[in-house]
Amino acid sequence: MKRRFFFLLISVCFFLTQTTFAQIQKAKAHWTYTFSKPEVKKGETVDLIFSATIDKDWYMYSSDFDPDLGPMLTTFTFEKNNTFEVSGKLKPQNPKTKFEEVWGGNVRYFEGKGVFIQTIKVLADNPVIKGTSEYQTCSHVTGLCIPGNEDFEFKGLKVASVGGATPNVGAVVGTQDSSTAVVATPTDNLVDSAFSKDAQGPDSASKSATIKTSANSDDPAAGKSLWGFALAAFLSGLVALLTPCVFPIIPMTVSFFTNQEKGKLKALIYGISIVLIYTLIGTVVSRLNGPAFANFLSTHWLPNLLFFGIFFVFGLSFLGLFEIVLPSGFVNKMDQKADQGGYAGVFFMAFTLVLVSFSCTGPIVGSLLVASAGGEVVKPIIGMAAFSSAFAIPFTLFALFPQWLKSLPKSGGWLNTVKVVLGFLELALALKFFSIADQVYHWRLLDRDIYLAFWIVIFSLLGFYLLGKIRTPHDSPLEKVSVPRLLLSIVTFTFVVYMIPGMWGAPLKALAGYLPPQHTLDFDLNKRTAGIASTLPPGESRKYADLFHLPHELDGFFDYKDALAYAKKVNKPVFIDFTGHGCVNCREMEARVWVDPAVQQLLRNDFVIVALYVDDKTELPEASWYTSKYDNKVKKTIGAQNADLQIVKYNNNAQPHYCLVDHEGNLLVPPKNYDLKPENFVAFLESGKAAFKK
Repeated sequence: MKRRFFFLLISVCFFLTQTTFAQIQKAKAHWTYTFSKPEVKKGETVDLIFSATIDKDWYMYSSDFDPDLGPMLTTFTFEKNNTFEVSGKLKPQNPKTKFEEVWGGNVRYFEGKGVFIQTIKVLADNPVIKGTSEYQTCSHVTGLCIPGNEDFEFKGLKVASVGGATPNVGAVVGTQDSSTAVVATPTDNLVDSAFSKDAQGPDSASKSATIKTSANSDDPAAGKSLWGFALAAFLSGLVALLTPCVFPIIPMTVSFFTNQEKGKLKALIYGISIVLIYTLIGTVVSRLNGPAFANFLSTHWLPNLLFFGIFFVFGLSFLGLFEIVLPSGFVNKMDQKADQGGYAGVFFMAFTLVLVSFSCTGPIVGSLLVASAGGEVVKPIIGMAAFSSAFAIPFTLFALFPQWLKSLPKSGGWLNTVKVVLGFLELALALKFFSIADQVYHWRLLDRDIYLAFWIVIFSLLGFYLLGKIRTPHDSPLEKVSVPRLLLSIVTFTFVVYMIPGMWGAPLKALAGYLPPQHTLDFDLNKRTAGIASTLPPGESRKYADLFHLPHELDGFFDYKDALAYAKKVNKPVFIDFTGHGCVNCREMEARVWVDPAVQQLLRNDFVIVALYVDDKTELPEASWYTSKYDNKVKKTIGAQNADLQIVKYNNNAQPHYCLVDHEGNLLVPPKNYDLKPENFVAFLESGKAAFKK
């Protein structure tokens, strides 16, 4: 499920599986436009209902997540006139939510049916309500993504006239500068509207305004991901029970309730209170997060370095360097209230447990909140409820059935072992946060080899610790190694052995989401032993070579015109790779097809390669901007211009999309798309090579 969203590229990216000439496809959504009521009086408001019926196995992006995240948001652009005015924000009705690492934030989408509501104020007897919509539909099955753009018009509203003149107000009045997002409106109702960027060329006047919204529906994140997150949170609660701060408290707590009047009822209230307290924490987090919060957490240096520091400090604490505790005065006040008795005292007793156990549960709770952050309302609440349920169940059950206490393991050194193991894991995970900031800001302080070196050392020390070869300050002497510890040490050392070849260039596909990119290695044995000389002459100009890289040490270009010019000089056909940073199918083709020796030989020797990234957001100098003939929008970035070239010149907007062309950019053979059979790709290249010779 998670991989499906990786296929989505910015604005015009969609995946195509045909191997013949592919045409621009229609989006898989069918729209209807209705009013919330058939009749209104002039000056009253009415809701416009945009309803999209989405084809089976397809989904459509909503309008209420960070517009800079990556995928195309659904927007509705109204033609300006004085018969109505927009009132308030566009309101999507209960879209689903999913966090995607490739975008670094939450994407919101519809399946089956998507509904958007926009309130307007009617200002004339015959309101003219029309405009255009932009949206994107994607397939769950193939990963195909298709942008949609169509006109809409609302008809049939009956308007009863009332006394008074109609204000001479347009739907939106805005500036004509396409690079700004400032809207001037004559009423206070026209809020959160903004001129659509790239809605016009530099020589044309704006005639419309796009409604931008950051509304966030309070609907749950649906599907397997939420269930998986809840399960992970529940298991985290069970792990928290095995820490030295919590486990010894269980017998004492149970003894307290078994000696009280209505002890079983109070034990139930105690367990419920624990759940409520943690769930309250999740609720506060959900209300503090905004829709762009996940993007901030995932990419900005400040939160990532903050999380690195938190995990590092807790890791050292778990290893026994120091103890993290809350202020004793605060804990003592809660404990005094717990001694007051009654049901209120039971609640404060639960609160005291939460506070006392903080030094062990804090990192786990913090990890859950980080994982659930990003503007979601339900996920943090579900996470805390699941965690606290696992945390509270033993206290409640043992209080209800005190005879079970006899089967409970005695407290001892094994509790500290659990804590130390968690400490090693905290240190390893801390590096992930530092690595994110390091990659985004190009510091190059934690390249792939350094990162792996840290992990190899950390997990090696963990393995030796499990075997009793290393002792931390609070460990008891280990006379013999138990079978569980031995098995865990085997798993740990196996993981270490798996990582070691990565120091010299092994891809380590199982850790791809956790490691810095391959090209950050200082020494890659695969590169050095390949013995491949550059196929480009020294000093050959390669625009954007500092931004992009070709796989497998292939040489090539990243600018269309540069590639055609060089191909003409060396008299070779051009291999165009329309690709994207977020295109997983592109990476899969490179890993499983381009790696084939026959494919590589043809690409290296018989073609000039040019990789054109359609989703890159690097803004070009203003002198390089132009207005597209396809959609009359100003193309300002590398990605926008590459995507426009693909659509206008090659009548396609899919990635990966491979074209073999001559020196003028004319197709030699039908293009090729996603196909994991290397022999088919070889045949494609051979056919293009033969056509060029003819």
